[in-house]
Amino acid sequence: MRGFYFITDDALSVNGTINDVKSAVSAGVEVVQYRCKNRSVKYMCCQAMELRQAAKGALFIINDRVDIALAVDAAGVHLGQDDMPCDLARKILGPDKIIGISIHNADQALLAQKQGASYIGIGAVFATNTKSESVALGIEIIAQAAKQVSIPIVAIGGVNLENAKQIIAAGASAVCAISAVITKQDVTLEILKFQKLFE
Repeated sequence: MRGFYFITDDALSVNGTINDVKSAVSAGVEVVQYRCKNRSVKYMCCQAMELRQAAKGALFIINDRVDIALAVDAAGVHLGQDDMPCDLARKILGPDKIIGISIHNADQALLAQKQGASYIGIGAVFATNTKSESVALGIEIIAQAAKQVSIPIVAIGGVNLENAKQIIAAGASAVCAISAVITKQDVTLEILKFQKLFE
């Protein structure tokens, strides 16, 4: 897992989520994460099925919901600290599915790896409007986690082209910038700018 990690956001998108996903795949992203809050399970299942088709060529991950990941045969799931525990999700999903875990400190990173996480997500690295309740953790936690875990690290939260180089240098395998990408007319072009940082 390396490069730009793409996450959907219906509320921020200016081109429509399905178009965003197609643009992300065109830009060569390895992972597309479907994140949808406060909608019905039926709505999420229907949208996830549609987006899974649009995401062909990339790993399609569902945020939070193990049930929906199973229902649409997604590549895996991304879970927060208040979601289903990683080891339980692994029992349900089996050994071949991808499980990402959001962490906020080095101890959580170690636990996620021990419980079978495929990768960890660290954030918010910097202040972000996408998750206004998040506390900025800073780049130091990326370096700390990189020393303690062998699984990939995805950095998210306040990421932009100006600070992404620092984040990668600290040990991040991938970066995610939601508002810096899907609020622009040419999503593919914006993602490619990030992809070039990994060359």
